[in-house]
Order: sequence, then C-alpha cells, then structure tokens
Amino acid sequence: MIKVVRGNPTPEELAAALAVVQARAAATASAVSSGAPLPPEEWSDPARIARHRLQQPGPRAWARTYWPS
Repeated sequence: MIKVVRGNPTPEELAAALAVVQARAAATASAVSSGAPLPPEEWSDPARIARHRLQQPGPRAWARTYWPS
C-alpha cells in the first residue's frame, strides 16, 4: 500500500510513481525466482570503510603513545 504523506500529487504523478515501484518489485521478483544471487549493496559492504590497510605499529609504539618525549 502506498500512502501520500505530503503534497497533492496529480493522478499522472501518482501513476508514474506507482509504475516505478511496480517495475522495481517485478525486477526483484524475477531475480529471486531465477536463482541468481543479488549483488551486495554498496552501503552494507564492510570493505568500503577501510579500503586500504593501515600500517602496523612498531615495537615501541605503546611507549610513544603514552609517554611524552
């Protein structure tokens, strides 16, 4: 069910929005029924947070961190 929360859309605008939602639902349903795995969403990919590996601290890094030089 689709509910208009704000504004006053014309019947044509409402029909266009409904057509987009139906097309997206049909595409998702056909991908699921064909057995093909859906590609992962970019926002949920943990690799996007740390694209590059950080340098490892040296043997005396703890001393340089906590003690003033």
